[in-house]
Parts: sequence; structure tokens; C-alpha cells
Amino acid sequence: MSVMTNKRNEQGHLMIGNIDAVRLAEQYQTPMFAYDVSAIRNKARAFKSAFEQAGVNYEVAYASKAFSCIAMVQLAHEEGLSLDVVSGGELYTAIQAGFPMEKVHFNGNNKSRREIKEALQAGIGCFVVDNFHELELLEEECNNLQTQTNILLRITPGIEGTTHSYISTGGEDSKFGFDLFNGQAEEAVAKSLSIPAIQLQGLHFHIGSQLFETSVLTEAIATLYRHIEHWHTLHGFTPEVINAGGGFGISYTRCDEPLEPQAFVKAIVHSIREESGRCYLPLPEVWIEPGRSIVGEAGTTLYTIGSQKEIEDVRHYVSVDGGMTDNIRPALYGARYEAELANRVKQQDEKTYAIAGKACESGDMLIYNLPLPTVNSGDLLAVFSTGAYGYAMANNYNRLPRPPVVFIENDKHQLVVERESYADLVRNDRPLEKE
Repeated sequence: MSVMTNKRNEQGHLMIGNIDAVRLAEQYQTPMFAYDVSAIRNKARAFKSAFEQAGVNYEVAYASKAFSCIAMVQLAHEEGLSLDVVSGGELYTAIQAGFPMEKVHFNGNNKSRREIKEALQAGIGCFVVDNFHELELLEEECNNLQTQTNILLRITPGIEGTTHSYISTGGEDSKFGFDLFNGQAEEAVAKSLSIPAIQLQGLHFHIGSQLFETSVLTEAIATLYRHIEHWHTLHGFTPEVINAGGGFGISYTRCDEPLEPQAFVKAIVHSIREESGRCYLPLPEVWIEPGRSIVGEAGTTLYTIGSQKEIEDVRHYVSVDGGMTDNIRPALYGARYEAELANRVKQQDEKTYAIAGKACESGDMLIYNLPLPTVNSGDLLAVFSTGAYGYAMANNYNRLPRPPVVFIENDKHQLVVERESYADLVRNDRPLEKE
């Protein structure tokens, strides 16, 4: 379960860092996202430490799609991470945060010409090229700007992890990457090597998200190297970098049993070292892109409970002041969470409740079966492990303002993203023109 759930104070309140969650809710109001910064730092350091113990050159790039804001990007830089971005907006955020551009990797399956140009002008470290259209745009813009750039080719290895189909990305039927078995990948390697403005550094793959096993990663590496061996003979290609992506699982519920960062890193490095030796190729740098596994468990969403509806022998609904507008994952693909009353964590569970959001959708349900003490209007509900893809996927459905984000580290807390106002909601609106 989340790293948050074992912290309580004498008043029977949940603690986030060393701060009372009730106090946070009183100051910043609900709904709100609260991040334990120490938990983020610890995860980042665990990945780096695992690589250092493995004795390889490496980069750990924080996948900012999991949660991006200026303060988070600055925190990633403080911890010595590189940065994975997938849009012009994420790149702009990195620029505004003062992040070193040479440590930025630009991923994504449909980069626009404008995004490519902006990234080249910013001087990013490398592009993770997803398709032939992008390769052509990149060559054209490099020539237009009279510059060069580094790339990795994203390869689809035909291997899928055991996860939801919406977050599985490594199989043959995927919108991402060059397919390994239909000749696309080999064609991409040959084409990339022929473009003077492009330096092909290596290869990238991503199996999927919320992985709880290492076998799919090692299988993908072995599969990839069988082709690398052929490409080395045919094209003289020797990868300087192998990027094994991210997707390392976290704990959302008591049933989840995620592996430690060291287990993933050890398996990836061992497999790449073994395959490189088998092919008589030098050991490349090993890169990964953890996002969820760095910030997911560090985040808690605080809600205030409002109305209730009890249907005898069916369900007891409890509504909160947020829902699918700040956490669309349950509605989108059935994601499950744990929660408790942050203002009464020491009390015994008495009933089972269904936690409903306030959006006008029957599917706006956060948790269907949650044991809690008898719930009262005004209670504070804490939903755990919401640090990834909560705020990042937040929306304004029903014209609900997006919540604020607060960083907590030890005894200090600070607002890093302000709550949207009603004025923010209409800021880009324009009135109907009169004849």
C-alpha cells in the first residue's frame, strides 16, 4: 500500500511528511494533491543507486508525462535525473524550470514540425524517433536550421507485459514505434545511418505500464539483440545506448506487490551485459524512463465528503468534491485505489461505501467498495498513490477548476500549482459576435 498510510498523529489524523493532512486541507482547501517530496527523492535515488552498484554508464530520465510542473522538473534536476518529454508543452515547462536541455529526451508518436523545430532550437539531448514521418521532418528541420541531433529509434519488440490493454505498448499491434518483425525497424536503422544531420545513438523500447515482473523486459532485450547482431553485420551499427523505457509498477492497493527499483535495474543491466557479450559488442549506456514509479506513491489526493445515498441491500454512495476531473483513471480503465478518513484514521471500519465523484456521469466512481468508519458530511477522505496521472490527466469537465498541488518535505509545505479559479475557466473564451 502507499507510503502514506502508516503515518498518524496523536489526534488520529493522517500525516503527509510531518504535516497534519487536516491542517493542509484547512489551508489549501479540497480537492487537493499533496506530494511527499522525500518519497520522490528516495525513489529517484534508489534507481540511481542501483545503476551505480551495477557499474554501468546510465541515465535515469524522469518521464514527466506522469506529473509535470515547474517545481517537479526542478526537483528532478536536483536529484540528477534526465527528463523525458512528449510534447511541446512539457518541453516548454522544462525550459521555464531551467532544466539543462542536453539532458532532455523528446518522446512521442506524433511530434509536429513546430515541436521538432522548437526542440532543435532549444538544443535537447536526443529525440526518440517513433516513425518514418518524424524521421523525415527531423531531417528537414535539421537542414533548415543547419544543425545536427542525436536520436534513438523506438522499436516495438512484439512483447507485451501483463497489464491493461490501454497501457500496453510493446506488442505488435501498437501505435508506437518501428515494428521489429515486418522490416520497419531495419529500414529505420538503415535510413537513420544515411542521414548526415542525424546521429543514431541507439534503440529504445517500452513494454507497457504497471509492470510487476522483469521477465518481459529481459525477453524484449534478448529479442532486440538478435536483430542488433544482424544490423551490426549488415550496416555496421553498434548501439551506444539501449533505453529500456519505464512502466515499473507501484502499489495502488493491498493486492499489489511491486518490485523494488534495484530488481528492475539489475535484470535490465544483466540482460544487456549478457547479450552484448554474446554478440561481441561493447556494453552500451543503459537508460530508463521511470515516471509513475518515482511520483505515484508519493501523491495523496484529499477530498471533503458531501452527500450520501444509501440503497438498501445494493450500495451506500458517498460523494466527494472531486472525482473524474482530478482522477480519470478509474473511469478510463478501471484503476483501483485505497483510501481512508484522514481526520479519523484510528477509528475502526464499520461499513462499506462506494466513493462517487461530483461530475455528472454515472461512471464517475473513484472506489466501489471501501471499508470506512461511519462517514459524516465534512469528513476528509485521503486517496493514496495518486501522484501519477492524476493532476497530469485532470480536466475541466462540468467546468470544474483543477485542484492545487502542494509539496511537503519534512516540516515544510509549499504551493507549487495554484488552484484554478472560475476566471481561469473562461480566460480563453470569446463572446458571441453581434451582427
